[in-house]
Amino acid sequence: MLQARDIMTKTVITVTPQTSVLDLARLLAQHKINGTPVVDDDGRLVGVITQTDLIDRAKKFQLPHVVTILDAHFYLERPSTFRKNLEKMLGNQVADVMTAPAITITPELSVDEVATIMAHRNAHTLPVLQDGNLVGVIGKIDIIRALSQEG
Repeated sequence: MLQARDIMTKTVITVTPQTSVLDLARLLAQHKINGTPVVDDDGRLVGVITQTDLIDRAKKFQLPHVVTILDAHFYLERPSTFRKNLEKMLGNQVADVMTAPAITITPELSVDEVATIMAHRNAHTLPVLQDGNLVGVIGKIDIIRALSQEG
């Protein structure tokens, strides 16, 4: 039976709590990953951040309301307020939106157990810890890949 250690990504891309949300979004897109562990300056796991966290944050961002009269557009909010809110959202740090503490697993767990944890805890990215050290990460695509190879 496959274990977490068999399907985890061992070369883990991490960010720190001070990483900007904009830099994080670029990193996720560049590496085509759903999420990443968040570590402190000593490399200790302090949380996890996923695309879902960013989308949830973006949902709270409101576009300005506009009224159109005779082809003229009137904003019900000052453009400077809109710009300030946009900068605030994009300027946030990972610490402001990450999930902490992270749900973690060990390398010995079976793939079925990992899938169950993901489903029950609605987790998209699971850091793998051994003796408190980050040794890998498992995303939903890793589970799907493993299940497709078993069948």
